[in-house]
Amino acid sequence: MRKTLGWLLSLVVLIGTMGAAGSTAQAATAAQPAAATDIKDQILGIPGMSLIEEKPYPGYRFFVLNYEQPVDHRQPWKGTFKQRLTLLHKDVSRPSVFFTSGYNVNTSPRRSEPTTIVDGNQVSLEYRFFTPSRPDPANWSNLDIWQAASDQHRLFTALKKIYKKNWLATGASKGGMTATYYERFYPRDMDGVVAYVAPNDVVNDEDSAYDRFFAKVGTKECRDRLNAVQREALVRREPLEAKYAAAAAENGWTFTTVGDLDKAYEAVVLDYVWAFWQYSLLSDCASVPAAATASDQQIWDSIDAISGFSAYADQGLEAYTPYYYQAGTQLGSPDIKLAHLKGLSRYGYQPPRNFVPRDIPMTFQPGAMADVDRWVRANADRMLFVYGQNDPWGAEPFHLGYTARDSYVMIAPGANHGANVAKLMDGEKALATSKILQWAGVAPAAALADAGKAAPLAAPDAQLDQLDLEREPQLRP
Repeated sequence: MRKTLGWLLSLVVLIGTMGAAGSTAQAATAAQPAAATDIKDQILGIPGMSLIEEKPYPGYRFFVLNYEQPVDHRQPWKGTFKQRLTLLHKDVSRPSVFFTSGYNVNTSPRRSEPTTIVDGNQVSLEYRFFTPSRPDPANWSNLDIWQAASDQHRLFTALKKIYKKNWLATGASKGGMTATYYERFYPRDMDGVVAYVAPNDVVNDEDSAYDRFFAKVGTKECRDRLNAVQREALVRREPLEAKYAAAAAENGWTFTTVGDLDKAYEAVVLDYVWAFWQYSLLSDCASVPAAATASDQQIWDSIDAISGFSAYADQGLEAYTPYYYQAGTQLGSPDIKLAHLKGLSRYGYQPPRNFVPRDIPMTFQPGAMADVDRWVRANADRMLFVYGQNDPWGAEPFHLGYTARDSYVMIAPGANHGANVAKLMDGEKALATSKILQWAGVAPAAALADAGKAAPLAAPDAQLDQLDLEREPQLRP
């Protein structure tokens, strides 16, 4: 970091005292450097920044903070809200990584893969409208990808005065989408972008890519095994819905938003195959029960473990209302053909509108994703997209055009929604690591001369580096 140290220059004043015995003079005081301002004080010196708590962690300072943001960046005088963030502080002389999950922020110390690679600081921002970072009253029209990117831009502008070295944006899944949208709207902010498993639903009504994915993913044996369980869950709808009703009564689940228990039940069942490939590996297929001989309890347990029967209850949907709202207004949502469920499925893949309370208006904007897609193809500069070969969300990835610069799309073989640089093939892993180090401005000479020598600069840390991948149904990336 181009670190500027402030020095207090002591003025040397010679005070002459005239007297009968002559004059005396005071000795000059040597100039001394001022004590560096504590990083917490520097952060809290940013207008609108406030401390929630500081949590100790060896080798770092970790702060949970609130930052006052305009509800509407186009009309900032119309009110503000507090947006939660965390700051994992290493040193102002290190590069910084701007991370977002696209959902709530994790208030425990965590380190994304790029942060480990560059041994840097990490700022993690909660996505607007995810509680508690929600304006009150909530005007949902202010929840869109440009407003969210503007949240990031405004926070970056404030923090860049303290963290002056290079910055990278990153995130996985919806967080990877968020990092991409930020780059699209504010391409001068970041020195590089690392977007993991980021879906790119350019045309919402064209989802044949997902059909092609599910026709070939894994092995035929595994696909048939999963489809059979999913089909059996609908064949046995009556007894399994009775179990669902009992579980709902026990847990206090209600189904006002989706409409009724039957719709919620089918939504959970239809998530089953998608969610398996999103979070499991081909090797996990052996744990899937044989549908023909499985008991009701075995079918129930398998669906619950992979899809989660609480997901479409009001209590499960509430925390994700901002996501479903965005899926139904800008991001789009997938739909796939379900030939093996013909005659059994009553609703098919339900649209996001079914998962958002009816008092929140929604209108889809078909041009939003097309705009981002065109921009990435033509203007990507120092962007890396990483996908998992067996992840359904990678069926519609970002693509790079001929005018993209120093940008890459890489696929981790056999990986699911947890794909990252470490899971790439050796050559691509070395290239990706080298590029991340270069973009951050911290590539060692050996890595610059030979990408094969590129390696993360920070030592592994089991607690900091754990992957907080929520087990979510297919409609939530």
